[in-house]
Amino acid sequence: MVGTAINVTTVVTGGLIGTFLGARLPQNTQRSVMHGLGLLTLVIGMQMAMKTENVLILLGAILVGVIVGEGLQLQTGLERLGNRLQALFKAGTHSTVSEGFVTASLVFCVGPMAILGSLQDGLSGDFKLLAIKSMLDGFAAIAFSASLGWGVLLSAVSVFLYQGSITLLAAGLDRILTPEMITEISAAGGLLIAAIGLKLLNVKDIRIANFLPALAVAPVIVALLPLLKAWWPY
Repeated sequence: MVGTAINVTTVVTGGLIGTFLGARLPQNTQRSVMHGLGLLTLVIGMQMAMKTENVLILLGAILVGVIVGEGLQLQTGLERLGNRLQALFKAGTHSTVSEGFVTASLVFCVGPMAILGSLQDGLSGDFKLLAIKSMLDGFAAIAFSASLGWGVLLSAVSVFLYQGSITLLAAGLDRILTPEMITEISAAGGLLIAAIGLKLLNVKDIRIANFLPALAVAPVIVALLPLLKAWWPY
């Protein structure tokens, strides 16, 4: 879990730097930094989504995933967790602790690098991919925390639990996930990241967490597709 440890360290470091700088930056500068990060996030998300090999798989994953997510009320659950942490640390009524925690957690945990890097780290001890991700996350944490505050620091817990779990379960997941499955997981994750970009740009406030089940639905559809073709060859 060396890669995950590095990632957690860069998120915390970037979050501390951003929190320290945030109060010293003019409001317009903070807003511009967030918009710049939003534009970059949108581009990265669309690039990932465009790598899908079958847009119908992506469509099915998103539709089924959001139905499951809405039923489980994942967004509400994450927001409640963020609000409890906000209350625990006695942040103000208009604090952005919850938003910083949820937004940063989704950005840092959703994507191909988190999955592939954790698998590589668990299977062979190769943490190069996670090291690259760590650098990117560190700079993103600076930008996020400069605008959203110290709640971004709490996302380090999400990174540790998510990537650490994948690393520990790597041997089993490697036998289950095919390259095609990982491609579609990445594509679905790309759409979620693009949605985060829209939110950061204040274009649309999408309940992004409710789309998270799409990451689990995508590989299931890939696995069932050959069976469907054999049953209905037309």
